[in-house]
Amino acid sequence: MKINFSKKLFIFLLFVFTVNVANSQNEEMIDRVVAIVGDKIILQSDIENQVLQYLSQGYPISSNMECEVLMQLLTQKLLLTQAELDSIEVSAGRVESELERRLMYFVRQVGSEKKLEEFYNKSMLEIKEDFRPLIEEQMKTQMMQSSLMTGIDASPKAVEKFYKDMPEDSIPMINTQYEINQILVYPKQNEEARNEAREKLLNLRQRIIDGERFSTLAVLYSEDPGSARRGGELGFRSKDELDPEFAKAAFRLSDDGGISRIVESEYGFHIIQLIAKERNQVNVRHILIIPKVKIEDKVAAKSRLDSIANLIKSDSLSFKEAALNFSEDEQSRLNEGLMVNPMNASTKFTLDELPTNEYSVIKDLKVGELSEPFESRDENGKVAFKIVRINKKVEAHRANLKDDYEMIQQMTLMNKQQSVVDKWITEKKKKTYIHIDESFLKCEFLKDGWIK
Repeated sequence: MKINFSKKLFIFLLFVFTVNVANSQNEEMIDRVVAIVGDKIILQSDIENQVLQYLSQGYPISSNMECEVLMQLLTQKLLLTQAELDSIEVSAGRVESELERRLMYFVRQVGSEKKLEEFYNKSMLEIKEDFRPLIEEQMKTQMMQSSLMTGIDASPKAVEKFYKDMPEDSIPMINTQYEINQILVYPKQNEEARNEAREKLLNLRQRIIDGERFSTLAVLYSEDPGSARRGGELGFRSKDELDPEFAKAAFRLSDDGGISRIVESEYGFHIIQLIAKERNQVNVRHILIIPKVKIEDKVAAKSRLDSIANLIKSDSLSFKEAALNFSEDEQSRLNEGLMVNPMNASTKFTLDELPTNEYSVIKDLKVGELSEPFESRDENGKVAFKIVRINKKVEAHRANLKDDYEMIQQMTLMNKQQSVVDKWITEKKKKTYIHIDESFLKCEFLKDGWIK
């Protein structure tokens, strides 16, 4: 099945929001109800759109794909029905944040808001009105499923049993992993670079005031790699989760869409836009500009690390003492400079989880060997210089309880959570009115209690 790019995008948008869009001949989409769960309906178009979305992503065509999709949708409707019975609510602010996040993604895919409006033949306001209730429904469903799994944990005894019960060929292979110690220092910033950063933000702020979209400019110009691709959105955060100066400015904003003055934090300079505020949390967008580092300041930082490395190599200073006294990475300096993997919060890295410049240094190091100083970037995109040492290397192997306990514990937890959800679904099916159109009675999964 050959699908061109524009068709793929059309399918994807339909799947995520399930909206009825007229085709190029202005014919109305022919639709029918294929299932009822309580007072919720599932349309033929719901199934077809999701099947097409899978195909557009390269999933292989299978004879029972429609049946698999129907099972997913039936489960979602069960969860939504219970969410409403339990009066699970999603705040308007959170719905709005998720709506903005998804729309920003689609705007980037098609190129501009105008193109998205042309695609749907609707204004952005009308598109939002169509999407908002669908997103709210999805979020309620997710919250309901999360509530079912509250309080579930994986004890050491349960982890050991889960591992012993796993067939050997199901135990995953683990790539070679490294534990890495680092000493990190930042080049000093000069006033000229700071002024350039402020000036750039002033220009961006004026463009927003003049009518340009904050989120679009965040994608184009923000130097925060984590939030830029989301249009600068951070998601709901409390004051304790934010830099103090940033938090002070963010919580001071009172109007939705309000824009701050330029704010300086430990990461650089920002302008901030309020999306929503709830009790002690706030959701904002921001554009971060980091002052550029001059060559002479880089040379000075590298020279400083050279001196520290020489002290370690001559045994005048231990790596632990050097990290504590000289490293400017507050997360690792108190723990002998041990790096934490931001992808899984563990202290182990595979080589492909490292930034390119760190990969090229670490792949040639032996355990206990100290690297030469090299330029890198911290998790917020700021230029930094490092020396690193491999503390431990675990060769590729099948997962075991000694080396990979945290991963196996997570697998155990997910298995327990799925069992709880499956049990809940089994019981819920017995108590809920469910009707399946006869055209789907061929689906094997329906024999498992979906048809009474």
